[in-house]
Amino acid sequence: MEQAEIGLIGLGVMGSNLSLNIAEKGNKIAVFNRTAEVTRKFHAEAGALQNQIVPCETLGEFVAAIRPPRPIIIMIKAGDPVDQQMEHLKPYLSTGDIMIDAGNANFRDTMRRFDNLKDSGLTFIGMGVSGGEEGARHGPSIMVGGTEESWKRVEKVLTSISAKFNGEPCVAWLGENGAGHFVKTIHNGIEYADMQMIAEIYGILRDGLGMSASEIGNVFGRWNTGRLNSYLIEISEKVLKANDPISGKPMVDVIVDRAGQKGTGKWSVIEAQNMGVAATAIEAAVAGRILSSQREERVAAERIFGLPKAERPKDGMAFLADLENALLAAKIGAYAQGFAVMAAASAEYNWNLPMPTIARIWRAGCIIRSQFLDEITSAFTKDPHVANLIVTPAFSKMVKETDGALRRVVSYAALSGLPVPALSSALSYFDAYRRSRGTANLIQAQRDFFGAHGFDRLDGVDKHHGPWGSGLEEFA
Repeated sequence: MEQAEIGLIGLGVMGSNLSLNIAEKGNKIAVFNRTAEVTRKFHAEAGALQNQIVPCETLGEFVAAIRPPRPIIIMIKAGDPVDQQMEHLKPYLSTGDIMIDAGNANFRDTMRRFDNLKDSGLTFIGMGVSGGEEGARHGPSIMVGGTEESWKRVEKVLTSISAKFNGEPCVAWLGENGAGHFVKTIHNGIEYADMQMIAEIYGILRDGLGMSASEIGNVFGRWNTGRLNSYLIEISEKVLKANDPISGKPMVDVIVDRAGQKGTGKWSVIEAQNMGVAATAIEAAVAGRILSSQREERVAAERIFGLPKAERPKDGMAFLADLENALLAAKIGAYAQGFAVMAAASAEYNWNLPMPTIARIWRAGCIIRSQFLDEITSAFTKDPHVANLIVTPAFSKMVKETDGALRRVVSYAALSGLPVPALSSALSYFDAYRRSRGTANLIQAQRDFFGAHGFDRLDGVDKHHGPWGSGLEEFA
């Protein structure tokens, strides 16, 4: 019997769809699930793809069904379950075999697993997969971290199943150990910011301009034909125009305003702070989800404080244009922050992350896919080592064109009591980044006053403490 080219463990929603994608693209795949009945049911329902799928009910049978060196995708809940599955697999594996974690793993776990296998003859790939259920089935964006040799073993299969943008596969080897999962984490951080900003604009349209869900959907639909063209804007139009089959009301109007999160956004903020990189829009988006979860407290607070009256803008059409440009400006800030975090991590972990390639493989398949990423690809191709995306010629021009709109929108929201934490954070980030003389000199003076921490002088004089009083004269 012909051996499978690759194996997959875990036939949940993502695992099942990824397996069908792999089989449909002409790759024979062995599958295993802890519950044998799930494996049998999956195979029975695979239809015309059954001959491409080898259903296995024991790990021994599963491993034997794959051509060595065996690449095995583990698509189960992140964390300890992955470690446990790896331990169960090890006795059946041979030198050169590759275990692949395709879940939303913390890249630090990926680095640990990679290091733990270094002297075992086995190896590990941390593989970020973006696109959700639809992407897994029809073509995701795939971010691979591991040895180049292990990448070459799976390159053909992963290239065949990835999303394509103008014929280019949205998959790439990004570096050793945790590189792939780190890039996926930052992808998700940018996704948090993008979603939060869209929600903030929705809030202004709903609570400031008094527009209905369907009317707001029409606005997003128009924007999706221009520079904001993206998957998230596209689906925002669709969900805003959908009606609840039970009540007949707009679907979004009956959904509780409490956003969930699985941790990747928080990880991206933690890593940005660990790297010493400001990612304020992403931080605001994570904080926004946390505040959304405190619904009962918010309801009680509104009873105490009430809400300010939001005045409608005098020129509604001009304000809609401002909202569109404000969203673009803020989006630039969020992406610039995300890429800056990746650049810092690349240096920290010696990954040499290819920024143009990352932007390129995000152009299709993934949740943040957009026309915008084609422009980012071009900007990083021209200057892969630029300090910040917003200073590239193309994006500095866009920022100059849209900065005023973002400023007006944030001002309107502040005066109207409409929360826009991500939009305002993006604006403050830009204002702080472009100001050569900031205010941290006062902070340094304060730190020296109470802790003798010292400071540098603009004139370069080798004197690093101030004349704050007798207690610090010895440092002067």
